[in-house]
Amino acid sequence: MKKISLLLFLPAILLAQEKASTVTPKQPGKYDTNKFSQMYDLLATPNMFRTASGAPGPAYYQQQADYKIDVELDDKNAKLSGLETVTYYNNSPDNLEYLWVQLDQNQAAKNSQSPLAEGEKIEQVLPAEKFANKYLKQGTDRGFKIEYVKDAKGNPLSYVINQTMMRINLATPLKPGEKFIFSTKWWYNINDYIQDGGRSGYEPFEKEGNKLYVIAQFYPRMAVYNDVEGWQNMQFWGGGEFALPFGNFDVNVTVPADHVMDATGELMNRSEVFTPAQVKRYELAQKSFDKPVVIVTQAEAEVNEKGFSDKKKTWKFSAKNVRDFGIATSRKFIYDAMAVQLSNKVVMAESVYPKEANPLWGETSTRTVAHTLKSYSSHTFDYPYPKAVSVSAEDQGMEYPMICWNYGRPDENGVTSERTKNGMMGVVIHEVGHNFFPMIVNSDERQWTWMDEGLNSFMQYMAEQELGTNFPSNRGIPSKIVPYMSGDQKLLEPIMSNSENIIQFGNNAYGKPAAGLNILRETIMGRELFDHAFKIYANRWKFKHPTPEDFFRTMEDASAVDLDWFFRGWFYSTDFVDIGINEVKQYYVTETPTAELKDVKVRKGRFGLDKGPFVYLVSDKSAELNLASKKPLKVEEVKLLSEYVNQKFSAEEKANLKAPKYFYEVEFNKPGGMLMPIIVEMTYDDDTKEVFKYPAQIWRKNNDTAKKVYATEKAIKKIQIDPKLETADIDVTNNTWPKVEIKTKFD
Repeated sequence: MKKISLLLFLPAILLAQEKASTVTPKQPGKYDTNKFSQMYDLLATPNMFRTASGAPGPAYYQQQADYKIDVELDDKNAKLSGLETVTYYNNSPDNLEYLWVQLDQNQAAKNSQSPLAEGEKIEQVLPAEKFANKYLKQGTDRGFKIEYVKDAKGNPLSYVINQTMMRINLATPLKPGEKFIFSTKWWYNINDYIQDGGRSGYEPFEKEGNKLYVIAQFYPRMAVYNDVEGWQNMQFWGGGEFALPFGNFDVNVTVPADHVMDATGELMNRSEVFTPAQVKRYELAQKSFDKPVVIVTQAEAEVNEKGFSDKKKTWKFSAKNVRDFGIATSRKFIYDAMAVQLSNKVVMAESVYPKEANPLWGETSTRTVAHTLKSYSSHTFDYPYPKAVSVSAEDQGMEYPMICWNYGRPDENGVTSERTKNGMMGVVIHEVGHNFFPMIVNSDERQWTWMDEGLNSFMQYMAEQELGTNFPSNRGIPSKIVPYMSGDQKLLEPIMSNSENIIQFGNNAYGKPAAGLNILRETIMGRELFDHAFKIYANRWKFKHPTPEDFFRTMEDASAVDLDWFFRGWFYSTDFVDIGINEVKQYYVTETPTAELKDVKVRKGRFGLDKGPFVYLVSDKSAELNLASKKPLKVEEVKLLSEYVNQKFSAEEKANLKAPKYFYEVEFNKPGGMLMPIIVEMTYDDDTKEVFKYPAQIWRKNNDTAKKVYATEKAIKKIQIDPKLETADIDVTNNTWPKVEIKTKFD
């Protein structure tokens, strides 16, 4: 029996999908044929500190800074005074000639460079209050007033303040393995963050004369020294947040006696600052896993907020292995808490809020904290700290170890819209989630905002969806980043840009990384591989200082998925995704060659030519606009095929043979520069559907087009790319065959 070859020849177009891309911005690297090259040109060289696998190396080190701090709040004058003693441990292999300390409050000092670095324009319509604040009011100096810096023996130390950084000059270098103890005394004027802005400060309640304080960046903080860049002493311009070493904190906070407070760390003198009844309620909360227990009631808070005590009370907190410290205090606070069971431990979820936040906060905040701790722990590691606190602070969303401030309150009648409730829950999840990134997986926020905001926004998306309420997530859904990615290239930067250089901060640092990670999990890697690799990254780098390279390398190392093409395109460029259907051809099977097929040479093996006879696949021009071919294949009607099948296969084997009737070739094109898998949904003439998924590697040898052949039992009547909008494709007008007119918002 002679060997029979099937010849697929593509002479003519049956139907062509019109190229209909409406987006024409220039594509950086669009014609670069090296999009699958490994990222050796972009990543730092592995070494003994950080390995090629993305794990800490055998020589990895990090510094430690322990703090003993006493601060006192002057509520009448909105002033904070403090004294701290810092013990700094040099765990590096280097001799340190000086220490760098961060003075972030100086970003709001009168001589701050930050306002000078921002462009301005006249706002022609302003409320009277905003006009007065902008043009009439003399701003208060909000910077640190350093009274002294002394060594452990009380001797003055030489220091130099450069804007938001202070260099402490050492008489002799601090050698590896040594520690240095110094103390500093300071004060500053606390800002009204409603009027002046800022990540912390106070919210005034003018009718009653009260203030609600959320206090952070309130003490001189050690800068990071590491193997990547030595001292991380970039100035704080107001955008890029913070890089901090871990340490142990003992903090005493003195406030008016009628204040209620929560802060980073464990409260060490609960019986001194709460009433016996409140202590018993807290003990009950430690055993309540299904709902919060109110510890300071609204009635008690309403009594406190009328008191304006001239007495003082000191709250004592201790926190181990944290990178920072935050405080929330007010005589207006209601306080509730509940226990949260994680896999191996119990932690406390807590909230403090004024009566203006009820009933929303009493019903929602602490429960949302508990849900966040469970969700994030399941994807990374069990939350290691004893508590997580959510603070109601209007017009805020900011995070610190164990404590965060969150916006969202009912209207003056106590009514909460669905939008406000969802917004409040979203920000609670986000800010509590920051305990994991970057408070524990301690990346450098000032340099790489996406490493905390982007990863956390992705985790937030998963936690929101795990609520089981069809939560309307704003970030993480690929289709929602399309307007940004399809925008003017002049207004876009790669994700791998410094925090201060980003124009569209939310989209770049939050939205695009979150969408990209979602695409990795759902479309490129699959949940099992992604979740394992992501958990490996979190556990490798908890309580350490990872870089972007450590994340990229770990995700590949733990999954065996080559992701260099994705990280190169999604993080290092502004390329967008646009994949379309370029043309569709249909064929029928015959033993009679057309003129153009008569002389086609078919290779047999590596060296010779097959002389036939052949079966031919011929373009079905007669079908015109009808995809249902007039010539479906029947094997028994094609003599060569029939003979081959009958002689080659047993009856049992023949019963298992496929029975294709229709043959199609589909050409996909890629107007966009960003590589992405092709997801194809076929709809057959009986309205059944089938999905085919091709990895991004289909573009390896041709960056512009890719073809696939379909041999089907049923005629195809519709082809659609990315039917669930999971790849952030910016132009869906070229995603469907036959072409479908997409209705605009105007339509």
